[in-house]
Amino acid sequence: MSGSPPPTGGFVRRVGLFQATAINMSQMCGIGPFVTIPLMVAAFGGPQAVVGFVAGAVLALCDGLVWAELGAAMPGSGGSYVYLRQAFQYRTGRLMPFLFVWTAMLFIPLIMSTGVVGFVQYLGYLAPGLDRTAGDLIGLGVIALVVVLLWRGIEHIARITAVMWVVMIASVLLVIAAAATDFSPHLAFTYPAEAFDPTSGHFWPGFAAGLTIGIYDYLGYNTTAYMGAEIKDPGRTLPRSIVFSILGIMAIYLLLQIGTLGVVDWRRMTDPQDIASTSVASAVLEETWGRGAADVVTVLILITAFASVFAGLLGGSRVPCDAARDRVFFRPYEKLHPRHRFPVLGLATMGVITAVGFLIGRHTDLATLIQLLTTVMVIVQALAQIVALTVLRRRRPTLSRPYRMWLYPLPGVVAFAGWCVIYGYADRNSPGRRPVEWSLAWLALGCVAFLVWARLERVWPFGPKEISEEYDASPAPVEVG
Repeated sequence: MSGSPPPTGGFVRRVGLFQATAINMSQMCGIGPFVTIPLMVAAFGGPQAVVGFVAGAVLALCDGLVWAELGAAMPGSGGSYVYLRQAFQYRTGRLMPFLFVWTAMLFIPLIMSTGVVGFVQYLGYLAPGLDRTAGDLIGLGVIALVVVLLWRGIEHIARITAVMWVVMIASVLLVIAAAATDFSPHLAFTYPAEAFDPTSGHFWPGFAAGLTIGIYDYLGYNTTAYMGAEIKDPGRTLPRSIVFSILGIMAIYLLLQIGTLGVVDWRRMTDPQDIASTSVASAVLEETWGRGAADVVTVLILITAFASVFAGLLGGSRVPCDAARDRVFFRPYEKLHPRHRFPVLGLATMGVITAVGFLIGRHTDLATLIQLLTTVMVIVQALAQIVALTVLRRRRPTLSRPYRMWLYPLPGVVAFAGWCVIYGYADRNSPGRRPVEWSLAWLALGCVAFLVWARLERVWPFGPKEISEEYDASPAPVEVG
């Protein structure tokens, strides 16, 4: 399939390796580390918060290898939807792929909404008098602008994304460079007592909260897997874009985290009245190069935040389209724009949910929004997809796999354990918000929607008429270096 032309009226393969990696990295980095460094410090209670970014990187890399094998073997639009459809059709029919699309319609826009929350936070550094109502209106306007820009062909979007990726890299490198000019090892490496004591009552809850924030910061390494039908030579490009983007962002995050802790006292980041708790990168620039430089870099960070939302909605809006085309989701979502060939209703729906999530984050807190979105995605995407990899290896041994997971099955086992830790500690790390209950309620509502869909389609929902084996016809494997 990686070398076959797209069907008439379908997607077009125009995104190469550099653009694919840029799309992933733009979505991964974005505003995330600039707003979560204070959250990570608060979770761990000191500069040992760097452990959270390392743990997040390990989980992202292990989970990314799952995506790499599945994406290279089945490069269709929709990402996990395609993989779950192929793996679970034998026993539960259309249920798992439907539930994935249902949950993705929530957690992908929620991820984007955190980027808009961060955008407004950093805008507050440039405009200290910005009140809540004005911030809400600006955030909603940003979301509307993203949707308008995405209302065009993929070849134009790929060029826009590459430009924004350059801005993202520039903003991060400037913060790292500024931190290096006034770095204090004493600030960065002086830890509180019992900081690394696993027997203390604070360590493991702090580690779980840090792991949740860490994996949130790396989310986006799979963005191009949702766009598999638009990737050139996906057997090579998809695995490389995933691994390259994770390794690149891991190096950037470690330099950014350590550099920031070496300039700004971590206690300032836990004070809600201090600018370091909401705009820590701006605080670093102001401390080192002065207010003028801080203003310039803050503008670049705003562009970076915009780029992450742009890239995320670009990939996420493709998810329900493939499912609807396969008659595994509501039919109106299969419609493509007659000229620009993008999914119209998927983009519009996710734009609306992003706006709702943004307002929730603005009127609760960012940590709650992160706990909710990670909890929603754990069962039907993260855990189910790891299981799907093993199921497909056993049931579909002839499936062409241009890339096979390194050290199989160890990365999958590590990823499975990491996601279970995140889910198990979610309620404890978000007291009073009950994200686990909300995620289960959304899943139950999805089951009801599944039965409604089956009624509308007049199909037996728990078993397809024929087992789909279309990816067995894909070309010979390609070695990935």
